[in-house]
Amino acid sequence: MAEILNRKKALAVSPLKASQTMGGALAFLGMHKAVPLMHGSQGCTAFAKVFFVRHFREPVPLQTTAMDQVSSVMGADDNIVEALKTICEKSRPKVIGLVSTALAETQGCDMNRALHDFRKAHPEYADVAIVPVATPDFSGCFESGFATAVKAIVETLVPADRTRVGQRPRQVNVLCTANLTPGDLEFVYESIESFGLRPLLIPDLSGSLDGHLDDAPFNPLTTGGLEVEELASAGQSIATLVVGESLKGAADALAERTGVPDRRFGLLLGLDAVDDWIMALAEISGNPVPERWQKHRRQLQDAMLDTHFMLGDARVAIAADPDLLLGFDRLLRGMGARSVAAVVPAKAPSLAESPLPCIQIGDLEDLENAAREADAQLILGNSHALACAERLGVPLLRMGFPQYDLLGGFQRTWCGYKGTSQALFDIANLLVSHHQGIAPYHSIYAQKPADERPARRH
Repeated sequence: MAEILNRKKALAVSPLKASQTMGGALAFLGMHKAVPLMHGSQGCTAFAKVFFVRHFREPVPLQTTAMDQVSSVMGADDNIVEALKTICEKSRPKVIGLVSTALAETQGCDMNRALHDFRKAHPEYADVAIVPVATPDFSGCFESGFATAVKAIVETLVPADRTRVGQRPRQVNVLCTANLTPGDLEFVYESIESFGLRPLLIPDLSGSLDGHLDDAPFNPLTTGGLEVEELASAGQSIATLVVGESLKGAADALAERTGVPDRRFGLLLGLDAVDDWIMALAEISGNPVPERWQKHRRQLQDAMLDTHFMLGDARVAIAADPDLLLGFDRLLRGMGARSVAAVVPAKAPSLAESPLPCIQIGDLEDLENAAREADAQLILGNSHALACAERLGVPLLRMGFPQYDLLGGFQRTWCGYKGTSQALFDIANLLVSHHQGIAPYHSIYAQKPADERPARRH
């Protein structure tokens, strides 16, 4: 079991985490015709919007209740009611994700009461689903905010009915962690379909933030994503697949409401992890494993042989949200590498079971100090870790959120056999390109060059 080291500093130096509020907003971006509404100041929403736009390189719909100095002190419930009315009136969304910020939580807002007041005052918008989520950014992290929002979506939009399990024998629910890119979700989607099953991704970012040009000149809502009507059919599925340890609460809520049996996985990264995923699909569908996955598996085995000389005993430092850190640590350990420094922005129950000797809850300064002390050869982290890597003189493999200095990083496929193969090649190439070599050893008995020999006496 890993030893979890808590923060000992009074401040964060070069913060690692992205806030819970942004994670909660991301979950609603995977719903069709949805808009996240942040209950807080305009600056909170502008900050999140900048992060999303720089990472995804796409226009991202976000709205705010625009709390000011007066409403922050006197109460801002009226701001919620007015914001909901304006959005429903102008945009006609199907879903509004009402996520709180630190300012609203500190002020003591009651979003459920404000939502009740809105429903009472505006019954004409009863068809608009509104999901309130408490995601203060003074606690948790990007991953936990996403997981909290997914749980709220399940509890609000999935009917509590345990009598309809299996009525859609080819449909499979999939709860997807915040750390799955649109490329990863495409692998999830394609792998399930290849077994003759129909995936129901909850939420589905594969079509809403995958980087495509839309025909509409302007759209204030999300495009693509999961339909509310489709989500309501989750109780009729044959099984639920859960990708990511952080979604335990959402998985428990879905199982309790629907009675659909589930299978739970970590990040689908590495030979064993992908094998478990593929075999689960074969058992659920009753179909044999398609030849293409067998071919991809053999290619991954070859990639492991090609890269094990470079990765064996390599010293790696990782800074990421818990699901991502655990997934990459499993991959590296399977190749003989060592995670000599591991830093997460917030504590998670899954960390305690990790074989890592020590995990630090902290910031990028903690990562830099630990990596320097352990003489790390490579850093895995988001774009914020670049300055640390440059000061240490080691390469950085960008993963996680945000990636604002690398085009296409948001689309990359990490999961699956081919995604794992590419990750191994990239790690090996970075280690080789920054290899310092071994200093030559000069024996004391070796003959010295002629110009260094003492002159002979005659």
